Amino acid sequence: MAKTATRPMQAQGAKAQAQAPVDPENACPIAPVVDIVFSRWTTPILWTLHAHGRQRFVELERRIGTITPKVLTQRLRQLERDGLVVRTYHPEVPPRVEYEISELGLSLAPLFATLGDWAADNLPKVERAREAYDAG
Repeated sequence: MAKTATRPMQAQGAKAQAQAPVDPENACPIAPVVDIVFSRWTTPILWTLHAHGRQRFVELERRIGTITPKVLTQRLRQLERDGLVVRTYHPEVPPRVEYEISELGLSLAPLFATLGDWAADNLPKVERAREAYDAG
């Protein structure tokens, strides 16, 4: 069962305030961004395309390493649909398809840089907190 955030409704007379469900996207306005950008495999795909430029499917698969072809295909299609990746089909024999990060995808670079800085500064603290929690 999904959890829902609540907000007070205006009280009418002496009645106590009731709680009405709030749409999670309204409760946290960045939730849709988190769903798009941080779903499984999206970050490694975007990171790889940003770091290495335009690539064929096999190159991308090889650089990511642990992703299956099926999952890579699904994620690339979703990223193309979301406008974060551009797919270029070359009608040659054999056909050639290349993927690259779009301008919209590149606009995420400052976000990833900030998260990279946060990770460098704070992941050791997170690990220490986990160890302390697990020990206690």
